[in-house]
Amino acid sequence: MSTPPLNVDEAARLQALAELDMSDAEPDVALTHIVELAARLLGAPTAFVSFVDRDRQIFNAKVGLDLCETARDIAFCNRTIAQDTLLVVRDATRDPRFCDNPLVSGPPFIRFYAGAPLRTRAGHAIGTLCLLGPEPRDAFTDQDRQILADLARLVIDRLELRRAEAGRRATQTRFEHIADTSPDAIVCTDAQGLVSFWSAGAEHMFGHTGAEVLGRSIARLIPDRMAGGSEGLLRRLAQGSAEHLTGRTVELTAEHRDGREFPVELSLSTWRENGVPTHGAIMRDVSQRWAIEERLFRLAHLDPLTELPNRLVLRGRIEAALAQAEPAAVLMFDLDGFKEVNDAHGHAVGDAVLKVTAARLRACAGPDGTAARLGGDEFAIVLPGVGDPLVAVAAAEAALRALAEPYSVDGLVMHLGASAGIALSPAHATEGSEFLACADAALYDAKARGRGQHRLFTPELRAAIQRTRACREGLRRAVLRDEFVLHYQPQVRLSDGALMGAEALIRWQHPEHGLLPPAAFLDVLDNSPDAARIGDWVLRTACVQAEAWRAGGLHPFRIGVNLFAAQFRGGDLAARVAASLAETGLPPEALELEITETIILRHDPQVDAALQALRAMGVGIAFDDYGTGYASLSLLKNFPLTRLKIDRGFVNGLCVDRRDAAIVRAVIDLSRRFGLTVIAEGVETQEQRRRLLSKGCQEAQGYLFGRPMSAEAFAAQYGLAGQAEAPVTRAGSAG
Repeated sequence: MSTPPLNVDEAARLQALAELDMSDAEPDVALTHIVELAARLLGAPTAFVSFVDRDRQIFNAKVGLDLCETARDIAFCNRTIAQDTLLVVRDATRDPRFCDNPLVSGPPFIRFYAGAPLRTRAGHAIGTLCLLGPEPRDAFTDQDRQILADLARLVIDRLELRRAEAGRRATQTRFEHIADTSPDAIVCTDAQGLVSFWSAGAEHMFGHTGAEVLGRSIARLIPDRMAGGSEGLLRRLAQGSAEHLTGRTVELTAEHRDGREFPVELSLSTWRENGVPTHGAIMRDVSQRWAIEERLFRLAHLDPLTELPNRLVLRGRIEAALAQAEPAAVLMFDLDGFKEVNDAHGHAVGDAVLKVTAARLRACAGPDGTAARLGGDEFAIVLPGVGDPLVAVAAAEAALRALAEPYSVDGLVMHLGASAGIALSPAHATEGSEFLACADAALYDAKARGRGQHRLFTPELRAAIQRTRACREGLRRAVLRDEFVLHYQPQVRLSDGALMGAEALIRWQHPEHGLLPPAAFLDVLDNSPDAARIGDWVLRTACVQAEAWRAGGLHPFRIGVNLFAAQFRGGDLAARVAASLAETGLPPEALELEITETIILRHDPQVDAALQALRAMGVGIAFDDYGTGYASLSLLKNFPLTRLKIDRGFVNGLCVDRRDAAIVRAVIDLSRRFGLTVIAEGVETQEQRRRLLSKGCQEAQGYLFGRPMSAEAFAAQYGLAGQAEAPVTRAGSAG
């Protein structure tokens, strides 16, 4: 680990730090608020303000960190203060400057780091505002960098104010000494409010020279029209009646010599010289801070694209209505056909459509309602005071009519429409999250009925929500109790029926309902916090079993494993697959990972990168159920696929429906032209087998060859006595 050289102004830097008296100070509340905001806005589990002393790094305000200090020579922040710009390390284990750092190899196991140097107005780097994470990051965007830099400036503002406050408590001589070097405006007045001291910072801030203001009333620094409010403080100071305001910090509007008005923060102190009251005012131009705070407010409360309130604000409005025990309605909307617009015309046109949608819903919400964007193409309106279902339905219908109007963007005219779900309080729910869940369930039902539909929440939908909730809770217990098992369905070569492999299929051994197929729980599991962990368990268990059967003489033999979307989110799927292969000894070419359209159509860079890395390892990538959704030919060109799976729905109609037969023929032809293999699912009859073989399909699976079966039954069917059971792994400890 290399160590950067000390700053050339190290002595001055340490002096600047000493003047702040932060080395062993209690955590500053204002700094803690900024640190919490940084962690929330930038999605980091750990954030802190650190100060780099002579031999150590001291943590003042912090969140997600138990350490109080570290040695300076191992501190990431020691390198940050040696440069003018942010230091961003997306994966410390791959950075030669930090890979052998004990804070990387040991607690807190730093992987991601981003730090902004804290420079005083005199240019001394005294510390940093930092983010840490135990997981590497794929990106830290320019917007992220700007937010971190803006927050660092807020920290400096707070520290400079602390320094100024310390000066205010000092003697007049000390006060004037600090004033000579401070960039803030420092002004002293006598008992009559006449200016007796005018700092260089005051001259720069207000544009008046000392000769123009010394001996004159301090009231000239505010506009004549600002006679009341906080601005009256300077007038009372001019009148010699402001002693009771000592120690207060207020914000007021000041006036520059050229007539321009700007906000300042003022702190007042009073002392006596020769028995006569003397006042000192420290003023800071907070124009930039106001602009930053406004921007941060918008980031925290408004959707950046549409400038509608976000989900957080919507929840607050709902909670406020419920707290007042007044009726309320929530209308939830989802655009129909928005994905096709994005795919056909690009994200710029899609963004323009979302902005138009926001404007229409804002108008529909009226002065008393709140329209919000929940994410993607999903929006909501909350209408306080509306408890009548007829009124709520009429409002939803009016919004749907507005959203059905044509969208005109850059010469394009598009027709989208929307679906709506409606929920009422207190009729349907009296708690915020349940209220939104009811509206969401109604929206889901409306979309299932077709485009342009609306649905009022009903008790039947509540039962569906309760079933989903019960399933989610049952799955959580299933993880802890290891109730998941794998069954295996044979995959055979159509030409001679030879066993080529098997697909591993998850089952839930429910303590009350027996063995449950995936259709009973997979949708809920796929959206649960345990999805990635269970997916990793399936992967490892299937690899263990496949290698055991290969060791028993099955060659060639590959195992197919379905992936959950959640397994891609951590960004380390390829590494976890490699670890499972290394642990089990299964060759990469014996593993085939199956992905669905839902995963591949996300166009997430993490998905593409993971698939490319897996393919480079030699792992096969199969596209499940190709042709049943929106998948386009570009996916076959852009993604590293090795196999297409023909959906069982097309296979079922192969012998009776010319259209299904044409689709099967087209998929097989596409596979051949793209250099992919193909396998058909759901083969149940010899006629289906014969027709698939005649069309060029190489492999198949289905009841004709074998139902999904336990490992023991699979081993018995294929004569693998003694190889039926592989070592057991626990689902509850997976991942």
